[in-house]
Amino acid sequence: MPTPTISTNNENGKHIKPSLKFWQIWNMSFGFLGVQFGFALQNANVSRILNDLGADLHSLSLFWLAAPVTGLIVQPIIGGASDHTWNWLGRRGPFILGGAIFATLGMVLMPNAPLFVKFIAPMVFGGIMFALMDGAFNVTMQPFRALVADMLPVKQRNLGYSVQSLLINFGAVIGSILPFLLTNIIGLDNASKPGEVAPTVVWSFYIGGTVLLGSVLWTLISTREYPPNQFMSFQGDDIAAQVDKDEKKENFLTRIITLIKDAPATMKQLALVQFFSWFALYIMWVYTTPAVGQALWGIDAAYYNMDKSEIPSDVLQKMGSAGDWVGILFAAYSLFAAIYSGFMGRIADKLGRKLVYSLSLLLGGLGYISILIFKPGDTITVNLLFTTAQVPQGGLFWLLSMMAVGIAWAAILAMPYAILSNALPKQKMGIYMGIFNFTIAGPQIVSGLLGGWIISGLFSGNAISMLVISGVCMILGAASVIFVKDVAN
Repeated sequence: MPTPTISTNNENGKHIKPSLKFWQIWNMSFGFLGVQFGFALQNANVSRILNDLGADLHSLSLFWLAAPVTGLIVQPIIGGASDHTWNWLGRRGPFILGGAIFATLGMVLMPNAPLFVKFIAPMVFGGIMFALMDGAFNVTMQPFRALVADMLPVKQRNLGYSVQSLLINFGAVIGSILPFLLTNIIGLDNASKPGEVAPTVVWSFYIGGTVLLGSVLWTLISTREYPPNQFMSFQGDDIAAQVDKDEKKENFLTRIITLIKDAPATMKQLALVQFFSWFALYIMWVYTTPAVGQALWGIDAAYYNMDKSEIPSDVLQKMGSAGDWVGILFAAYSLFAAIYSGFMGRIADKLGRKLVYSLSLLLGGLGYISILIFKPGDTITVNLLFTTAQVPQGGLFWLLSMMAVGIAWAAILAMPYAILSNALPKQKMGIYMGIFNFTIAGPQIVSGLLGGWIISGLFSGNAISMLVISGVCMILGAASVIFVKDVAN
């Protein structure tokens, strides 16, 4: 995409950032489809992989800590670096490409952890690759968030983040459903052997890595970022003003503390909403697999704490079927999120971002809690257009719950960033977007540290109760939106 031509100035002497065509916005965000393809595979299958490699219910949430901890460290560093990087790949491009390469490497290696048993325990290797993979996702995602703010004028921000949310969820639909497709169409085995990962999951990760890298390359080839002087002309200043001299004298940690202290009030207000939202999401990603197995397939919680070699083959088969259905459920909430993203921006323009954000989170919370009313029932045949599946009747009704969760997910991916981007200083957009990741990583770390104790100490391994906690937290997040000031309004 050629850099848009600037031809007019506003009353303050600044150049006006031109509006982009829809397909320019689409190409600019297309790489996020692949990133979320891989992220969806991770969310739907990492608990399954780690369980196959020997992790029990109590330790699952601790292994999942690898994701937010790496994000907590990586995103501010990448954000700050991308603010001050300008080369032939652009400002954000080098980090988007580098993250995609390492994420692809992690996706190839993680499901092959048993091959490295001579050097390191498979479960430990799997955890390390999970950290590498998720850290690389974070490296790629953060510059994508800042790229939208860099390239679009304020009036197109709602559209830009909604398109990004749309592509994110299209990628998530395909990534979530892929293991199920490989089982029911290609015929690959979905059951794991002791100490190994199911073939459907292994091949899904190979395909996911390929799609991730390919889509990111599409964005880099089709999108040209503004060169430094042109970008700074939008601020009514020259490139030398981009980095304050006093900031250069500070070490990185001191600078982060200073930036947090001086952060806009909107960013601090959004942090409370983010805490409840991401606490809920972390629980969902960690515990949906055992929740589906226990609630719908009738698998005893004790089996999720046993070594795979001790579990009867019929139970292993049920675990595989339950794991595949989790992919369908995750694909469902991503599909509904994609549909909602298609018109969410227009609704936000008319009703206000805060109202749309709050109502979306409320629906998501009610969706989580609604799963309590759906009992397993008889096994039925479900027509999924491309194939059929044998599932407990209650599993079909869980799709309704996921529709509500998808609405919340779409809002979480778009609304806080659209609100925040108007409150941040433009020359520090990247590093502040990275710092904002604290509000994503922090609640996940808290959830990870408490999750194992909660499910074991309070619920005796009953994973369905954990999803109800997710619902309560999401409703609290909806209520917290009232405290957020949207400066654009």
